[in-house]
Amino acid sequence: MALKRRCLVPNRLRINAKIIVAFQGDEHRVLRDGCVVIDDGEIQHVGKDYDGAVDAVVDAGERVVTPGFINTHCHMAGSPLDKSFIEDVGSRQFYLSGLPTMLKARGGAMTDTDRRACVDYSAAELIRTGTTTVMELGGIGDYVADAIEQAGLRAYIANMYASASWVSINGKQVGYEWDEAVGLEDFRKAVKLIERIDGRANGRIRGFIGPAQIDNCTEELLRMSSQASEEMQVPLALHTSQAVFEFQEIVRRHGLTPVEWLESIDFLSDRCILGHVIYPAGHSWVNFSGDDLAILAKHQASVAHATWVFNRRGVAMESFPAYLGAGVNVCLATDTCPQSMIEAMRWSAVVGKIMIRQTELSTAADAFNAATLNAAKMLHRDDLGRISMGAKADLLFWDTSSTFMVPLRDPIKNIVYNATAEDLKDVMIDGEWVMRDGQVLNVDERSVSGKLQQAGERVWSSVDANNAESMDELSPQTFPDFE
Repeated sequence: MALKRRCLVPNRLRINAKIIVAFQGDEHRVLRDGCVVIDDGEIQHVGKDYDGAVDAVVDAGERVVTPGFINTHCHMAGSPLDKSFIEDVGSRQFYLSGLPTMLKARGGAMTDTDRRACVDYSAAELIRTGTTTVMELGGIGDYVADAIEQAGLRAYIANMYASASWVSINGKQVGYEWDEAVGLEDFRKAVKLIERIDGRANGRIRGFIGPAQIDNCTEELLRMSSQASEEMQVPLALHTSQAVFEFQEIVRRHGLTPVEWLESIDFLSDRCILGHVIYPAGHSWVNFSGDDLAILAKHQASVAHATWVFNRRGVAMESFPAYLGAGVNVCLATDTCPQSMIEAMRWSAVVGKIMIRQTELSTAADAFNAATLNAAKMLHRDDLGRISMGAKADLLFWDTSSTFMVPLRDPIKNIVYNATAEDLKDVMIDGEWVMRDGQVLNVDERSVSGKLQQAGERVWSSVDANNAESMDELSPQTFPDFE
């Protein structure tokens, strides 16, 4: 990742803005014609005015200033290569999931060079689309930490590990190849990663525990993971109830839903965030009774809701407002491409309305809170996801004069339902500018985009060479070639 230039910020900076989405009491509030004062990466003051001394003043003019978004489930080292591959396809045999077939083929064809190209590209994409804190689940955590530090992002990083991997049996059944010793060794390595990286970059880089998928982990591995999370006081993430075949497999093994089983082995806690939980008990696709949402709420466990990865396959959470109504702490995430929290908020709100058939629920506020305050709660961080005294200076600056942001009456509705990445003009993380006037400062975007294209071409040809099905058989081109 090539360094372009850092935009230094004075020690004590005052930012004046027409609209600031500030935090007051226990909620976001809209502060009009106010200011934010920042010192050493931390917000020192938010209000109508400030009479103290500052080193410099920035006039944000007509910009809307909001807290940065917390992306709670991301795969930086692979997701960019889902683009133009994973859409419009899905095996009915696996209830439209691409996990045991397409994603396994893509992952198996990738080299470390390809993964690094994805990470470098992702760092720029995340900043450009509103992520200031990302929870990265992957396998090259040391490289991710370097890329994150260079780009200026804030991140929690986990190297995933598992006791087994999926295999597709004749394309009709999901099987499991078990190697429990590898899972235990990779768990130990994942803990060592946290010890190496935690606290780097002025505390912007931290680690967390990330066993991969519930059906690919033994009870022993999950219990060890939960214990490590508690001892190290770090988050604990696990893909759970993300596929029908996985739900059915856990029921077959234990006679319990995935969430029920996790409760039975003491896995759930207020540091636990479950990836997806798109198929809880009661979902129409699994048709299995129970009250998983009540269990999650009881244990204060959170859900990382990455709506687009399912919506593009015709699957939806039933429903976003129902989870909130049950008291579940729902956070937002991207998981796949596009790695845009702007899109994550929009699709979460709109699909939530569709599923519940109401417009007054699944609101812009629900989506915005899930991208900020809910995620900060899960991380046990009252200094993230808000603009308030003592919070980290992780700020987004939105252009209110753009085609998609005018006319402006309610800034949150405009951002959730109308804004595009082009409307996000400036990004500050930890009190430093990482994007100014639409330019990502610490990543050479042209270079990383070129390297990602090269990685894609290598992977597509490798899939053709090393799999029973070619790339075009797995994911046919939309239109045939011109002859």
